Amino acid sequence: MNEKTAVVILNWNGKSFLEQFLPSVTQHTVNAQIIVADNNSTDDSISFLKTNYPQIEIIKLDKNYGFAGGYNKALKEVKSEYYVLLNSDVEVTENWLNPIIELLDSDHSIVACQPKIKDYNNNTYFEYAGASGGFIDKYGYPFCRGRIFDELEEDKGQYNDATEIFWASGACFVIRASAYHNIGGLDEFYFAHMEEIDLCWRLKNQGYKIMVYPSSTVYHLGGGTLNKVNPRKTFLNFRNSLLTLHKNLSKKDRFGIIFIRLCLDGIAGAKFLLTGKPKHTWAIVRSHFAFYGALSQNKLKRITPENPNLKGLINKSIVKEHVIKKKNTFNDLLK
Repeated sequence: MNEKTAVVILNWNGKSFLEQFLPSVTQHTVNAQIIVADNNSTDDSISFLKTNYPQIEIIKLDKNYGFAGGYNKALKEVKSEYYVLLNSDVEVTENWLNPIIELLDSDHSIVACQPKIKDYNNNTYFEYAGASGGFIDKYGYPFCRGRIFDELEEDKGQYNDATEIFWASGACFVIRASAYHNIGGLDEFYFAHMEEIDLCWRLKNQGYKIMVYPSSTVYHLGGGTLNKVNPRKTFLNFRNSLLTLHKNLSKKDRFGIIFIRLCLDGIAGAKFLLTGKPKHTWAIVRSHFAFYGALSQNKLKRITPENPNLKGLINKSIVKEHVIKKKNTFNDLLK
């Protein structure tokens, strides 16, 4: 089977998600192949799929390669013009995919796109992982149309326009296969967290466009805010954010911005400590040493910006705008 579009769901011990969310995917996905790439699950995900969804192709990996490695390994085996990286905890809706493919077909400078992503459990609100398109501030902090740090907006149609963004969410990420492979795919050193932002930034550094198409809507169960996650996720988020800055900033900007970012991270660590979360403070300290270690071991692959497209990079400090000036919505941030 060699469809133009392949919807690839990465799974690791996620049988309950497959049971809950695959019905919407199979019902509402037309003109596309559905594939589950399994990161060597130890539950009965594979037998569940074979019994209940024999039409779904399974790519079984020999170990858990994480988000980045799992997709890189699996997508080498998928022969399609477009890939859809879809989280296993996403409910899709009618006609969610075809309009995005039509948009990509219409303009070859657009290499990736996401739909509007709303909260599965609170479905009038945007969801943390992508909302209505990803942006980034001058110090590398990501935010969205509809989400500033952990402040989520209710969807009242305020971000319904299709527009160019800086990064598309890995929860539902549509990309040209050729662009994915030409840029080197996801960075496997990241393991998880921020890797889709790094991928988008590398594409933007080549002059390409990333879009959000809000007429298409999906609902993501998702995780939550940084304060609610475990220290391992805190470590990965802070380390990978620094890696992304180092890899993608121009040489003249890199030192100054990363220095300020390290200071801001220190403030975040102090806040964690003062609010009784010392493990998260230690995770930030470890993330900085891991970043220095990656630099010293030359583990970071950089692509020199050729014709960077910085649309979606907001030349402000989101920390200053949100924490100090109390701006809680994306539209307020732009004022």
